[in-house]
Amino acid sequence: MSDWSGSVSNAFFEGGALLTDQAEEWLTSLEPLVLSLLVVVFVGLVLGGWWLVRWFRRPPGVRLQRLLSNYDDVAVLMHPNPDPDAMSCAMGVARIADTVGTETTLQYAGEIRHQENRAFRTVLDLDLESIESSSELAADAVVLVDHNTPRGFTGSQTVEPVAVVDHHPGNGAGTEFTDVRTDYGAASTILVEYLLEIGADFGDNEDGGFEISEELATGLLYGIQSDTNQLTTGCSRAEFDACAALFSGIDEDLLDRVANPQVSDDVLQIKARAITEKRIEGAFAVCDVGSVSNTDAIPQAADELMHLEGVTAVVVYGESDGTIHLSGRSRDDRVHMGETLRHAISDIPMANAGGHARMGGGQLSLDHMNGIGPSDGIGSEEFEQRLFSAMAGER
Repeated sequence: MSDWSGSVSNAFFEGGALLTDQAEEWLTSLEPLVLSLLVVVFVGLVLGGWWLVRWFRRPPGVRLQRLLSNYDDVAVLMHPNPDPDAMSCAMGVARIADTVGTETTLQYAGEIRHQENRAFRTVLDLDLESIESSSELAADAVVLVDHNTPRGFTGSQTVEPVAVVDHHPGNGAGTEFTDVRTDYGAASTILVEYLLEIGADFGDNEDGGFEISEELATGLLYGIQSDTNQLTTGCSRAEFDACAALFSGIDEDLLDRVANPQVSDDVLQIKARAITEKRIEGAFAVCDVGSVSNTDAIPQAADELMHLEGVTAVVVYGESDGTIHLSGRSRDDRVHMGETLRHAISDIPMANAGGHARMGGGQLSLDHMNGIGPSDGIGSEEFEQRLFSAMAGER
């Protein structure tokens, strides 16, 4: 047995030596120019691999900062009808861009009508631009925040963002940078981490990092609070860590003014309608609040119904300009609200819905619901029964 293993070992080493000799002979037979090119290619591959490893080992905040430094101007695009989470994210990206001398324009489609959103913009004195088409984007380089697919304006499908920062489910991606964390409760949390990774000073940084304004710190804190229902819904540990980092840099007066805006009469009326005209089946509630002038009142009415004792999931819907807007809330582990709404409207043409486990939204054309196109149409009573069935997991 030992003689056999020795023979194999000798054959192996002799074979290796033969291969080495052949390689040496081959290399010496090459022209000097060819040999030099091979050396250059080898060194390039080694350096390129080293650079790629270093790039992907860098924290994402550093990588985003480096990416922004490649552009003179960037359009930071929020989702239609931006909320505090979207607006504070845009503020955060703008501050990162400012550290490398890149100009930014904060843009959005739709309108800012919810009293909380209007107060956020006014109190923090945000300079935001509304757009209706892709031709109005302020720069070729676009960064999406708090959503991962451009939408809500003409030509949105042609926009290819260079970067995407989001916490919502979806398949959208940036051509050069994508950071979508669906386990996070707010996109603002991600921006706080970026800022810390590049050395931001939130008020108690003894290392002397670059300054973060009270407006930005307050905005990011409220962005997190508003998207997690005051840190009670859909939170990860990251949200609490981010709030702790922000705390020393906020302005409490600004925070109070943003968090407690006055409420318009039409919003109160829609909330009252939801409370008085709701339908309840078991632990679920559904309400049609009818025609509304302010669609932002619909999710507020859904939030209001969630306060009802014994109710664990609700859907409120209303119509505006020929479109039915849906908003759902759930604290029931059996009801994934985003999936519930998606299933409820899945066979209605031109309808879309989705969201997280605890909250979701959707839109559908009133004409298509009534039967235009290939659909036979459904009435209000049947539609509400669909919603109840979907919440019960029967659809």
